[in-house]
Amino acid sequence: MAGHGVKLTAEELRYIALFETLTGATAKDCVVDAEDGRLIFVIKQGNLGMAIGKRGANIKKVRSVLGKQVEVVEYADSPVNFIQNVLAPARVRSVHITEKRDGKKIAIVNVDPKDKGLAIGKNGRTIARARLLARRHFGIEDIIIS
Repeated sequence: MAGHGVKLTAEELRYIALFETLTGATAKDCVVDAEDGRLIFVIKQGNLGMAIGKRGANIKKVRSVLGKQVEVVEYADSPVNFIQNVLAPARVRSVHITEKRDGKKIAIVNVDPKDKGLAIGKNGRTIARARLLARRHFGIEDIIIS
């Protein structure tokens, strides 16, 4: 279902089913981030507009039903495009994925200097989400914003 051999728990599968019923959009993954009290849905490419809905109606409905903060990210087959999607609306200039000597993959992301705060997010939430999803879907161990 999800990329890079992602295994979904029964709880995550229930959230995905509910999300798809409420929005009509297809979710490829759901991450329960208990620490930040949020659910992160990875949406099938091309389904982001449907997931959000007109003036955010669908996403508001999901938040209301679940009683949790809900975030959506559009999936992409390439790790570069996926990382750009996760960091949106920050303007990403480039993403360079490299493998360290120990075999771990890292992504060095160059963002517009004005958008650095946006890419990191309040209390580092956006970059934490990016790291989590990049590891989960593409086996990328770390993302460094430059």
